[in-house]
Amino acid sequence: MTDYLARLNTEQREAVETLDGPLLVLAGAGTGKTRVLTTRFAHILVLGRAAPGQVLAVTFTNKAAREMRERVGAILGRPAEGLWLGTFHALCARMLRRHAEYVGLRSGFTILDADDQLRLLKQVMEVAGTDTRRWPPAGLMGAIQHWKDRSLTPARVTEAEDTDFAAGRARALYAAYQERLRGLNAVDFGDLLLHMTEILRTQPEVLAQYHRAFRYILVDEYQDTNVAQYLWLRLLAQEHRNICCVGDDDQSIYSWRGAEVENILRFEKDFPGARVIRLEANYRSTAPILAAASALIGHNQGRLGKTLRPGRNEAAGEKVQVVGLWDSDEEARMVGDRIEALRRGGHALAEMAILVRAGFQTRAFEERLMTLGLPYRVIGGLRFYERQEIRDAIAYMRVLAQPADDLAFERIVNVPRRGVGEAALRLMHETARQHGVALAEAAARLVAEGRLKGKVRDSMAELLRGFARWRAMLGTDGHIVTLATMLDESGYTEMWQKDKSPEAPGRLENLKELIRALSDFETLAGFLDHVALVMESEESAEGDRVSLMTLHGAKGLEFDTVFLPGWEEGLFPNQRALDETGAKGL
Repeated sequence: MTDYLARLNTEQREAVETLDGPLLVLAGAGTGKTRVLTTRFAHILVLGRAAPGQVLAVTFTNKAAREMRERVGAILGRPAEGLWLGTFHALCARMLRRHAEYVGLRSGFTILDADDQLRLLKQVMEVAGTDTRRWPPAGLMGAIQHWKDRSLTPARVTEAEDTDFAAGRARALYAAYQERLRGLNAVDFGDLLLHMTEILRTQPEVLAQYHRAFRYILVDEYQDTNVAQYLWLRLLAQEHRNICCVGDDDQSIYSWRGAEVENILRFEKDFPGARVIRLEANYRSTAPILAAASALIGHNQGRLGKTLRPGRNEAAGEKVQVVGLWDSDEEARMVGDRIEALRRGGHALAEMAILVRAGFQTRAFEERLMTLGLPYRVIGGLRFYERQEIRDAIAYMRVLAQPADDLAFERIVNVPRRGVGEAALRLMHETARQHGVALAEAAARLVAEGRLKGKVRDSMAELLRGFARWRAMLGTDGHIVTLATMLDESGYTEMWQKDKSPEAPGRLENLKELIRALSDFETLAGFLDHVALVMESEESAEGDRVSLMTLHGAKGLEFDTVFLPGWEEGLFPNQRALDETGAKGL
């Protein structure tokens, strides 16, 4: 059974077999950190050191969580079930549903996406009399998320930490936003960690419950954790201290969204007696590439230090080529011609990538590749669950599951068109505030009292009867049949069937795919949680195509041939990048 250890090198095996006490694994790019983490997980289970549900494994993406689950199962020779394995957000959502009452929520709370968060904040600002044209909600949302990343509730935001947004009213608007979320029984992504950390801080019996539950904690991409994630992990690990964090201080590239590389730099201070193991054998790149990367990253200050070396006995490989060109168009011509030549030489397009610093740079390369007839894909474009028709359908599902979900109801109340204009919607909002009820309930009162007239009254009455009918159907016919029926009877499917735009057929296919996706879940609530937590791109990898993506999007991917355009002052690092250390990490 232990033959899985034979595939590890000396450093990897040491990291897998060091099971007692805190452990920091400094894993350089391409050194097999995923193999180490998954093998360590399986090794704990094989030795009987813990049951599957007694290991908390935290990944940075849903994709990484799926891969870990599959790899652990492959080592065990059976499906890995009953695991506490997922992203920070997914795991905190699971915990928070058990303890929601401690922060004034009910277990069936809704997780809002970015679009709904912004719409809700705009409503809060308008009620407070804030000029949203002068003070855009997106600016305040950035400040709020920054505070949440640092585990700061409205009460913890000091005057010194406040911003000058809306003449110093940001803290008050943050508090009003949080209050509105509670009223809707909703949370945003930042709340998942903020609330759960607050519960662990203030409820000793809950913290003790998780200390008993988890004997081991495994954390991937530790260098990209923010303050809230760091505090959550420290609270959970303070009893048994069997925490293993895998990361690379040279690969911290998410400071713009709250990541604190200092978390990895102070690990030994946080956990006295911690062991540090360095993985320095790189299995992804050749010696010249590693030498160039090490020479660049070696200039960074405040790093723990490691030197990557080739992990395979292979030819030295080609040297890194630096080519100076006049402008981006000439750059695109050169790259396109080089790709075409490589293809003629038998190289697969799928093994080639163009990595840019910013999305706008792809235009010249797309045009050149199209001119040459070379197929390509832009990774990181519009995701499946971000498409208009999918968001609309999910909003219908959210209202079905949570009648008090005002944001979802407002999105679909006039989709397809039901004659509900701004005046009618304003009346619904006023009635909802006056009586302290949800928008749907306010609409029902307005219909019953005859305060909505003509087509609006009739269409709203039909919509409300529809939701009552579909909720009854949910209990008898199941969520899959109910969704298909709801989209048909609401007129939503027909709206796209009548649409003559070239995008309409694709939108109908997407709705069919959504129904197919729903069949993978036992409940509607489970599916909605999944959708809210999905953070991976849904790009298809099918076909032989050149990949165009940003450097951030390329993290963890491998290609035989990589082109890095735009390495010039002011673009990479760009003018706004104050942290040149992060640019070198990229």
